[in-house]
Amino acid sequence: MSNTPQPAPVVSEHIELKARNVSFGWEKTPLHWIPGDPFTGHTINVLHLLLPAGERWFVHVYKQVLPYIRDERLREDVIGFIGQEATHSAAHDDVLPHLKALGLDPTPYTAQVDWLFEKLLGDRTLPPGRARQWWLMERVATIAAIEHYTAFLGDWILNADALDERGADAVMLDLLRWHGAEEVEHRSVAFDLFMHVDGSYRRRARTWATAFAALLFLWQRGARFFMENDPSLLDGKATVGAFLRAGRQGTLPTAGAMARSIPRYLSRTYHPSQEGSTAQAVAYLASSPGANGGR
Repeated sequence: MSNTPQPAPVVSEHIELKARNVSFGWEKTPLHWIPGDPFTGHTINVLHLLLPAGERWFVHVYKQVLPYIRDERLREDVIGFIGQEATHSAAHDDVLPHLKALGLDPTPYTAQVDWLFEKLLGDRTLPPGRARQWWLMERVATIAAIEHYTAFLGDWILNADALDERGADAVMLDLLRWHGAEEVEHRSVAFDLFMHVDGSYRRRARTWATAFAALLFLWQRGARFFMENDPSLLDGKATVGAFLRAGRQGTLPTAGAMARSIPRYLSRTYHPSQEGSTAQAVAYLASSPGANGGR
């Protein structure tokens, strides 16, 4: 267990976590679900490529770390987190057959993502003891860094009114906002777990750098894959300029907001509860059709 002083959480932001019975129907969702803007839609679609394998990996790692948890409330939080992440993985996985039916087969890319999480970041044949524990702590720290960005994206999507104004598909928006709201709801769990079982600032900074670089690489590759393989585009390209324009229009996060999130995570006083609003997340979850069984 960590002896490192822990940043103080915002107590009022803590909430009991539970997996929800979600349902989304994709029959009427078009390939270009943001009208006239395939680039932005495909950039967001990368979530469907990364998250199923990534969140299965989260669950796998956290089941291994449960025996190290000595705080009962944190244990309950982690169990709730595992349930939510498993549901996220399944919900995004369900989008992939629909994309394939519309002529965009994601299999070549998802096979690479599966290899990354199952092989490169998976369990290794290590002797019991320090080596095996080191690899577990590395992965716990990496998840905390990734969760900083999933919470950032969750807070962004809950407030991305420009997508509504552009006529984005209601079902896709509901999936993204349900997922985003739960990321805000459980935004502190991964960080609290890391601080509880390890808490090394050096590890936190090192794994942040690795996770951030990997996310940027995978995201731009995914956007390029979608644009180049979209059957309705003659010369589809994913460019930095298109990303910056979408940020200015409010249909993607801005590069500036992403950059400003870096020093916040690396601050020694950082705690995820300081960002986002649990009340906003819970309010959305109460009204979400998909989060309430597709009502």
